[in-house]
Amino acid sequence: MLDFHKNHKLLVGTALFGFLVLSILVALIPAFQIQKTQPLPTMEAFSEEELKGLRIYVEENCMSCHTQQVRNIEMDNTWGNRPSIPSDYYYSKQRQDVWRQSPSLLGSERTGPDLTDVGKRQPGMEWHLLHLYNPRIVVKESIMPSYPWLFELKEESKIKESDYLVPVPRKFINSSNKKVVASQKALDLVSYLQSLKQAEMPKNPAVSFIPSSKENKPTANAGEAVLPDGQKLYMNNCAACHQADGSGLPGAFPALAGSAIINDENPETLIRIIMEGYDARPEYGVMSGFEEILSDEEIAAIANHERSSWGNNAVAVTPDKVKQIRVFVKSLQQ
Repeated sequence: MLDFHKNHKLLVGTALFGFLVLSILVALIPAFQIQKTQPLPTMEAFSEEELKGLRIYVEENCMSCHTQQVRNIEMDNTWGNRPSIPSDYYYSKQRQDVWRQSPSLLGSERTGPDLTDVGKRQPGMEWHLLHLYNPRIVVKESIMPSYPWLFELKEESKIKESDYLVPVPRKFINSSNKKVVASQKALDLVSYLQSLKQAEMPKNPAVSFIPSSKENKPTANAGEAVLPDGQKLYMNNCAACHQADGSGLPGAFPALAGSAIINDENPETLIRIIMEGYDARPEYGVMSGFEEILSDEEIAAIANHERSSWGNNAVAVTPDKVKQIRVFVKSLQQ
């Protein structure tokens, strides 16, 4: 063994043996183990449009700036209700075809936000389309590149009934007499983004992040309902469209500051819009509802934030009022 460093056959053989052992331990065994992974009961397989959108997501190399992994650290609870697990990737890890392996969607950079739960944070079709056409329309400070090749500028006389018009404000369109139409690729990509919703864990609804901090529970006077932070909920669910200062985006999303609906003494219309969404085309884009996403307390907290901010001054909404309207809305849907 004294001449180990001089025996080239022994050196190469040892290096090759080490490479094979490490490859088996680090790559092959985990690869076989992950094949046994099963989807969570609440997960749904991708539709044809969502699967096409996944492939466009990979083609555009969105993974270079966005992650899809909620790490088991407390700062990541912004991106999901729990840390990610292998089952979350069951459908996205399927091979693209015989020759190509499934794409790696985890990512390693967060130049942009994590997209694990973006389908819940941003459920609206119009928001995503505006964001792809020019991110600065909805996020003024965004450094994300635009994707104009996913859209087409058409003269109004040439627009077909099947075309999906995107409510882009006029100042963001180079031509004064044309409108923006989303291509099928753009629609498929948005379908995929809307499908990204973190599935609930069965039998373990309260998975904590590590390290876990003590929650600062809000206090209330006797007889008052304890509500979540309305400003935080608004920023997470509404500000991207209606802006942090409630000013909205002309031609895309209405302003909330000074809105007659927000300041109405009867909050029913406001609560129903938050629950059911609203279609104000062609003046504004379509808003998706939060009926299945937000609780009565969360809707009340958002409504109260809107009714007491940016110069608005209206009576507070209670969770009981939201509950009554939710029951009424469900009765209409039956």
